[in-house]
This record gives sequence, C-alpha cells and structure tokens, in this order.
Amino acid sequence: MFSVVFPGQGSQKVGMVRELYHKYDLVKKLINDADQILETPIKKIIFDGPEHDLNLTENTQPAIFLASYSIFQVTKKEFGFNFKNAKHFAGHSLGEYTALACANSISFEDALRILKKRGKFMQEAIPNSEGGMIAVMGSNIKTIETILNENKKNYECFIANDNSNQQVVVSGLIKDIEKFSEDLNLKKIKNIKLKVSAPFHCKLMKSASENMSKYILDLEMKELESPIVSNVTARSTSTPQEIKKLLILQIEEKVRWVESINFMLKDGINKFIEIGPGKVLSGLIKRINRDTKITSINNEEDMKALAND
Repeated sequence: MFSVVFPGQGSQKVGMVRELYHKYDLVKKLINDADQILETPIKKIIFDGPEHDLNLTENTQPAIFLASYSIFQVTKKEFGFNFKNAKHFAGHSLGEYTALACANSISFEDALRILKKRGKFMQEAIPNSEGGMIAVMGSNIKTIETILNENKKNYECFIANDNSNQQVVVSGLIKDIEKFSEDLNLKKIKNIKLKVSAPFHCKLMKSASENMSKYILDLEMKELESPIVSNVTARSTSTPQEIKKLLILQIEEKVRWVESINFMLKDGINKFIEIGPGKVLSGLIKRINRDTKITSINNEEDMKALAND
C-alpha cells in the first residue's frame, strides 16, 4: 500500500525537467502553456535561471508545481503507472496544490494561477530582507519549543516546519532569527540560514492568508480521486470545503510533516513515492522511519523502474 508525496520550496533547481521537455510532447505543451497562463517566461526561468529569479517565491512556487506535475503526467500517461491505487496524496506546503491537481481536484491552469498569487502575497507579507527561516539540525520539535519559550522576552520566532525527528525549521524576523541562532550556537546545535525571501508558515504571513482567502474559497474544486493528508491537521480529507479552509490556514500554520508521515504509516502505508525535483522528502521520510520503502521519481530512469516494480 503506497502514498504519493510532492515537494515544496527548496527542491527547485535550474534545468529541472529539461530532458523531459525535449522528449515528451505533453511536457512541452504543459510548460509552453504555463508561459501563457502565468504571463511570465517561466520556461526560461526554469531552464536557464538565473538562480536568483527561480528562487523568487512567486516564481518558485509555480515552477516546482510545473516540474512535479509534468513528472507525474509522464509517469502516468507514458509509463502507465496507476496512481489511482494510492491510499493518500500529500504535499509539503505548496506541494499540497500539486497533490490536488494530480488527484484531479483542481485544474492545471487554476493551480498555476493560484500558486503565483500565493507566492506573490507571501513575498509581500514582510518587507524584503526583513524576514527569514533557519533549519535546525539534530534536535526535535520539543527541544526547539523549549528554547523558544524560555527566550520569549529576547526574541520571537516560530516553528514553521516539523520536517523530521532531526530537522525543524523556524521562521521570524531576521533580527530575531539571528539571536535564536546565537543561542543555538552556544548550545552547539547545528543551524543553517535558508535561502528564502520571507518567514513562511507563521503569523507573520497573516496578510498573505487574508489576501489568499478569497481566491482559495472561489477555487473550483472537485472530489479527490485519493484523499489528501493536510499539513495543518496531519489527517486525511477529501472534502473540498474542508480542504479550502485548511489551505487558508496552512499559510500561517506550521507544516506537521512528521505527524503526517506517521499518520500514513499507522494507516497501513509501507511505501512512499516522491514525485518532483530532487529527493528532499525522501530524505526526511527516511529520518522519520528508516524501515519505510521510498522511491523518488524525477527522471525517465526512475519512471521505468517504478513501472516495472
């Protein structure tokens, strides 16, 4: 029994899915259509960069969706893999929108348009260079919560992603993130400032969730072919109205990835298939449960192996 997972921001790479674009007409059409839908040269940004442009949130979000969706469609249509047998779909942050599109709940066009808006509003929620995120390695969420609670008077930071048993991502204003990092260094806890332009998944994103609310509520959404496991609840749902409410909350709420994976494992899942650029989620899932089988699909060789498995 398997679940399908889709990556979020941080998986992007200049040149991703270029080979698939040149080999498969369906990918060529998707990416060429995306240029028209977004009214942005997204193909050039994905294939040629520069990296700075690809890393701008309003470009990153539709770009990762486009890469993941293209890989999914080739795996399904060219290699005949039956994703309808999946027990759940799940995505990390923006990956939830990819999951919804691949589960035929929202259209390709609507997913692109709403992710461009989501990226734009998240980018604009905090003035550029005033907010950021930091990844903390080798500590679990309880340890980080304790440090943050003990230092409320010195700085205000927020847990954004509970990614694995040994990786937690924290958001905040740069001045607060730097103080938090100093405390971590004193405790000899490894931490890395992430290359993001805003403090995602915390209350600093309030204006983004308010701005996105109307667009999400107006989104045409059908019943899913497979239930989606929400980042907000770490539980499965297939009801459009509930999913819309959770997508609005998701912008400010932390990504409960550890709990989401554990929920799926307890629900009988013994294999995860990651669809999209990179292998970020595969690495996180392996740290959550070493015994779980994980397959990353991001090139033709991976697709052939999956189809023949």
